[in-house]
Amino acid sequence: MSEKLKVGIIGATGMVGQRYVTLLANHPWFEVTTVAASKRSAGKTYGEAVNGRWKMGETPIPEAVKDLTVLDAEDVDAVASQVDFIFSAINLDKADTRKLEDEYAKHEIPVVSNNSAHRWTPDVPMVVPEINPDHIEVIKAQHERLGTQRGFVAVKPNCSIQSYTPAIAAWQKFEPTQVLACTYQAISGAGKTLETAPEIQNNVIPYIPGEEAKSEDEPLKIFGHLDSEKKEIVKAQSPVITSQCLRVPVLYGHTVATFINFKQNPSKEELVEALQEYSGVPQELELPSAPRQFIQYLNDDDRPQVRYDVNFEHGMGISIGRLRPDKIFDWKFVGLSHNTARGAAGGAIELAELLAAKGYLEPRD
Repeated sequence: MSEKLKVGIIGATGMVGQRYVTLLANHPWFEVTTVAASKRSAGKTYGEAVNGRWKMGETPIPEAVKDLTVLDAEDVDAVASQVDFIFSAINLDKADTRKLEDEYAKHEIPVVSNNSAHRWTPDVPMVVPEINPDHIEVIKAQHERLGTQRGFVAVKPNCSIQSYTPAIAAWQKFEPTQVLACTYQAISGAGKTLETAPEIQNNVIPYIPGEEAKSEDEPLKIFGHLDSEKKEIVKAQSPVITSQCLRVPVLYGHTVATFINFKQNPSKEELVEALQEYSGVPQELELPSAPRQFIQYLNDDDRPQVRYDVNFEHGMGISIGRLRPDKIFDWKFVGLSHNTARGAAGGAIELAELLAAKGYLEPRD
């Protein structure tokens, strides 16, 4: 790009906001010029606002952001006047999140959101760039609804589905019909660390509010299609997905045990080859955050493991292993994804790169 786009992050002081800040340091296309959060943080420097609650471990606060003054995320005029687009990681209820993100869009500021509030808005694309990049075309219909020229909302999907949805995408030619996904999700998915979540110590929590509905439904929107007449994304009817979602004492990395049926009768060799060869538009365009290899298959019986594999391709790649026949389903496998890189901030940054490459993000006049 000829010049970097000016980026704002709303919800910048939370865990996902902090991940945005670190991942965007020295980004070749984007420059963080504005950070915003709740009223209690507004007026402080970013360094002051996250003092004592910086959750990125040994990764320091980027110098370019440390001294920025935190704005009130709800002061849309102030934030909008300083940026070309924003990343949204705000922590509000769904109704307030939708209202605030729409307000930014109506101020002609594109919003790339980590939140779930707009995931089922029919003309809001929910995108894994390697799987359904064409869905961004629905933004044209959203412009009509909002009455905007450049403002819109685009979202990334739920973090845990990244562990198995890419495999299903790679196997579409074999016509998957049924999926059972049992996820084992890291505590950072709740915005916490192991130190700030005593409830997870030596424990497994068998319930994550709202997670199973997301796990079962969101892949179907991703596998859906753009209906030009209805001006919306129509979700797919298959595969039918059922899930169980558990919280486990791991900092980063969502693991999934998945069982799958197909109409076709693929061999293990065909399934593994499809995983290894799968790539998409981000790889073709060589987007800055795109992994060279989207999915890796691991042959060892004890892989993937969080300890060894969560940072594959800087956390932007997916690891699959233990693919084997099942007595009830056709096949079963274990998947792993990094929940705050690919699953949250990193996935949203890659989506923004796709939007920029396709002309949906440009400098303001």
